[in-house]
Parts: sequence; C-alpha cells; structure tokens
Amino acid sequence: MAELILGGQKSGKSRRAELLARDWLAGGAGRRAVLVATAQPHDAEMRARIARHQAERAARVPGLRTVEEPLRLAEAIEAHGDAHTLVVVDCLTLWLTGLLMPAQGPAATPAQAEAALQALEQAVRAASGPLVLVGNEVGLGVIPLGREVRAFVDALGGLNQRLAACCARVTLMAAGLPLALKGAAA
Repeated sequence: MAELILGGQKSGKSRRAELLARDWLAGGAGRRAVLVATAQPHDAEMRARIARHQAERAARVPGLRTVEEPLRLAEAIEAHGDAHTLVVVDCLTLWLTGLLMPAQGPAATPAQAEAALQALEQAVRAASGPLVLVGNEVGLGVIPLGREVRAFVDALGGLNQRLAACCARVTLMAAGLPLALKGAAA
C-alpha cells in the first residue's frame, strides 16, 4: 500500500513518515525500512540541515536505513522496495526542484520531466511493498510573483494530484496532526 503525506514546512509530515517506518519495523522480524533522501547539499546551511535531519532520524528510528538519491526516484523505489521493506521517500518537493530548477546543470526539458513523472507513477503503482511518499503542499498560500515560481507551484500541484491518484492513502499534515484525505488513517 502506498501513502502520500502532504503538508507545509514543519507540519509534521517527515515525523509521521518516520513513525510509520518505526511501527512497520516493530511489526515483525525480517522487516526492513529504507528512506530515500532527495535533498542535495548545495550550500553550508543545507549541509547542516541534512546532517541534523540524519542525526534526529537515527535517534528516532535506528533501523531506518538512508539512501541518497536526488533524481533517480523511480529507480530507487524499484531497487529498494520489496514485500518486507517499507520505502519512505522524503521529499518529492526537493526531487521536483532538482529536476526542474537544479542548482547546477540544465533543467529537465518538458519531455524529460514528463518521462520522469510517468516513471515515478509507474514505480508507485508497481511497488511490491509498502511505500510512503512525503511532499509539500504549497498551493494554500499566496500566488507567487515570479513566472518561474508560479510554474513550479503548478508543477508541484500536478505532481501531488498524480501521485494521490496512485496511492491508497493520502494524509494532510497540519500542526503535527494528520488529516486523512483518502483512505483510512493509519
């Protein structure tokens, strides 16, 4: 079963994904959990943020292994998922940023971006084990001024809708509290 967890910054979405991983690991011998991290450390602040998240995650869920994969998300889901492994992807927003607005190198063409989105949808639908996807919901705020930012907000909203259609459960996080949008809350 796949779950999409959406929310704003510091809404509790990553913590919820970690709790789901912790509960999965506690559910029986032979279970594994892998976090596919999409953040890229392009500056000192981001490197420090990533290090802090890694330390906090290791303390909260010691059995959760981390794999760094900023762009090849569909391949990472396919490579690490199986019936005994819960895969957490954190986060879709950073993945899409790396695809459409990379800090280094060229952005994906519209055709490349669409192919990556289709591959991700296929990987989510074909996942042989539990999958938790974490991403930002940015469509609740004001309309951004810049054309590029508006295009990104539109693309992220489209990604969220497409993945929500693929997932059995969709949860919106606000103030650390989950609201089930689709499927029963876990």
